[in-house]
Amino acid sequence: MFAQTTALGLAQSFAIALLIGALLGIEREKKKESSHHPSFAGVRTFMLLAEAGALSAWLAQQMAMPLIFGVLLGGMLVLIAVAYVLEKRTDATAVGLTTALAGVTVFLLGAAVMFGYAGVAVGLAVFNTSVLAFKDPLHGAIQKLGQEDIFAGLKLLIASFIVLPLLPHKAVDPWGVLNPYQLWLLVVLISALSLVGYVAIRSLGSARGVAVTGISGGLVSSTAVTLSMARESRTGASVGVRDDAYAAGILMAWVVMFLRVGGMVLLLNPALFLPMVWPYATMLFINLGFAVVYYLRSLREASPDPVGAVSLKNPFSLWSATKFGLLFAAVLLMVELAKRVLPVAGLVYVAVLAGTTDVDAITLAMTSQAGGSVPFAPAAQAVVVCVLSNTVIKAALAGVLGSPGLGRRILSATCCMLVLGVMAMVLA
Repeated sequence: MFAQTTALGLAQSFAIALLIGALLGIEREKKKESSHHPSFAGVRTFMLLAEAGALSAWLAQQMAMPLIFGVLLGGMLVLIAVAYVLEKRTDATAVGLTTALAGVTVFLLGAAVMFGYAGVAVGLAVFNTSVLAFKDPLHGAIQKLGQEDIFAGLKLLIASFIVLPLLPHKAVDPWGVLNPYQLWLLVVLISALSLVGYVAIRSLGSARGVAVTGISGGLVSSTAVTLSMARESRTGASVGVRDDAYAAGILMAWVVMFLRVGGMVLLLNPALFLPMVWPYATMLFINLGFAVVYYLRSLREASPDPVGAVSLKNPFSLWSATKFGLLFAAVLLMVELAKRVLPVAGLVYVAVLAGTTDVDAITLAMTSQAGGSVPFAPAAQAVVVCVLSNTVIKAALAGVLGSPGLGRRILSATCCMLVLGVMAMVLA
């Protein structure tokens, strides 16, 4: 516990506690007005509860008697319980247990501020207010869940929080490339993206849902997005989602990858971006152009009432994601063996090999060495070649694992990026 040492700090802490009470109190007040039922707690009561929690914690610290806080907390619980019982006797439909629990939470959040955890208290207050305010959307979303959806979520939680922490976070092979933790993390990521895409499609429709999934997934791993959407296009798990939508989602994930790598270079070594700007910008805008074209076509092909009009099946499958993880492990081994057996042909050769699995490693290496041990021109070329190599590998995965229609669309975009990107790199 952290005692308040200055008058200004004390006033600030009490103000934060009161604002927390006001935040939740306003939501409960508006709820009371909309429901036309009386309630024992509104904005004033919640502010007083937060103040009581803050005062009890402050007094407990000042007098070095933690029992003061415990006694006042017990008295507050009794007071809220009595008010709740009396309200229910007057009108059985007037108030639920939610308001009473919110009152207890506000008291504790006010105390948390005085104990030195103001940031945590404010964050929880915002979260709790959001949960209370979005009651109807949350209930509606839960009602749409089927038993299969619940089981899928449980399996993903088990894979993420039980299996993943138990795996060794180090290489287990003689070459030092197979890390069970990282491989299973890819499996979890692919599975999670399948669930995210399924929820987005149900909520937003096929075209918009796949696009949102591609953009958000690209922030984490464009490779995982490619694998996940290619598998779904082949199996047809999401009925009504066409190849144009999947192609748009995959290419949007690639656009995010381009932006992420470019932002990394600009942030860490801006001088390195100048020699790579033309080929990199060429590939980025070609990718973006194809993504927009496929997205607009998918909107025209979409059902006029996509939400609820199409029968969707949850595409979650840990086994399918595990097979993709094993495939990725095989690629890692082949790359490492190629590095050891084949002669080294400079930075470009290393970049081509590195790009088959990851773009961040070579990008970070070049940003740290460019201008020093490595000249800017070859360093920029290595980054561009690495991105090209990674794009080609993802296109190959989409072509092999996805539907024929998806393969043709991704191949067209990749060929244009490859040809014009190499031309821009040669002419730059």
